[in-house]
Amino acid sequence: MPSTRDIRRRIRSVKNTAQITKAMQMVASSKMRKAQETAIAGRPYARLMSIVLREVLDHAGDFSHPLMERREVRRRAVVVISTDKGLCGALNANLAREAARYDASRTDFLAAGRRVAQFLVRTRRTLSFEFSYSDTPKFAEARAISRAVRQLFTEGKVDAVDIVFSRFISTLSQEPTVLSFLPVTDFKLQTPAAQIPRGEGPEADQEAARRATEFLFEPGPEQVLGNLLPRWLNFMMYQLLLEAKASEHSARMVAMKNATDNANQLVKDLTLEYNKIRQAAITKELLEISSAAMAVA
Repeated sequence: MPSTRDIRRRIRSVKNTAQITKAMQMVASSKMRKAQETAIAGRPYARLMSIVLREVLDHAGDFSHPLMERREVRRRAVVVISTDKGLCGALNANLAREAARYDASRTDFLAAGRRVAQFLVRTRRTLSFEFSYSDTPKFAEARAISRAVRQLFTEGKVDAVDIVFSRFISTLSQEPTVLSFLPVTDFKLQTPAAQIPRGEGPEADQEAARRATEFLFEPGPEQVLGNLLPRWLNFMMYQLLLEAKASEHSARMVAMKNATDNANQLVKDLTLEYNKIRQAAITKELLEISSAAMAVA
C-alpha cells in the first residue's frame, strides 16, 4: 500500500500536469477560432472557382492542357498534410493510416508537416519532398507545394497526384479525406468542403440557372483555362492547408480538454484514497492509545 507521502507527491504531480494541459487547451482554443473562421471563409471562393472552371471546361471544346492529361497510373504521388506537433488526439494517426493504404513501391510521398514525415521515414517509404507551413498558412507556402507536384506531373515522373488531409467538419469532428489533385479532370468537380450535395438545395437551382446561361469568355476559353488552372490549383492547396490547420487546433483543444478533465478526476480519486489511508492511520493510533490506557488501568 502506498504511503501518504507518495500519494501527496503524486497529487502534486497530477495537478501540475493538469495546469499544463489547461494552458495548452486555452492556447489551442484561441488559435482554433481564428483557424476555423479562416477555413470557412475560404470555402465560398473555392466553390466559386470550381464552378467557373467547370463552365470554362464545358465551353473549351477539345482543349487540352498538360495538367489535364490522363495517363495510365504507373506511379502516383501522394501529398500528406499533417501537423508539426503532436498532442492532437488521433488526427495524425488517421492520416498515417490513409497514407499506408498506398502501395509503397509505386508511390512517391510528399509530406507537409513533420509528424507524417517521421512516419514515412520510419516505415521506409519514399519521401520525395518535405514541406513546412506556418501556424497561419500563407499562400506562398501552398504555392510551393502545388508547384512541386505540378512539376512532378508535367515531367512525367508521376501519373496522378492525391492529397491526404483532415477536412474540418466541426470542433469535435475532423475527417481524414483523400482528394484527387491531378490530373485536373479528376478534381474539377470536387471542393474541400461541399456543404450541399449536387442536385439538392438552393445552390443547385442557382447552378442550373447558370448552366442555362451562355457565357462569353475573352480572349477565349483556351487562354482563360490555361491561365486559370495553375492559379486554381494553388488556391485549392491553400484551402486544404487552412482546413488541415483548423482541424489540428480543434483536435488539440479537445484532446487537452479531455486530458485536463482526466487529470482532475485522477486528483479526486487520489485525494479520496489519501483520506482513507490517513483516516485508517488515525484510527489505528487511537486504538493503540486506548489499548495502552486499558492495560495501564
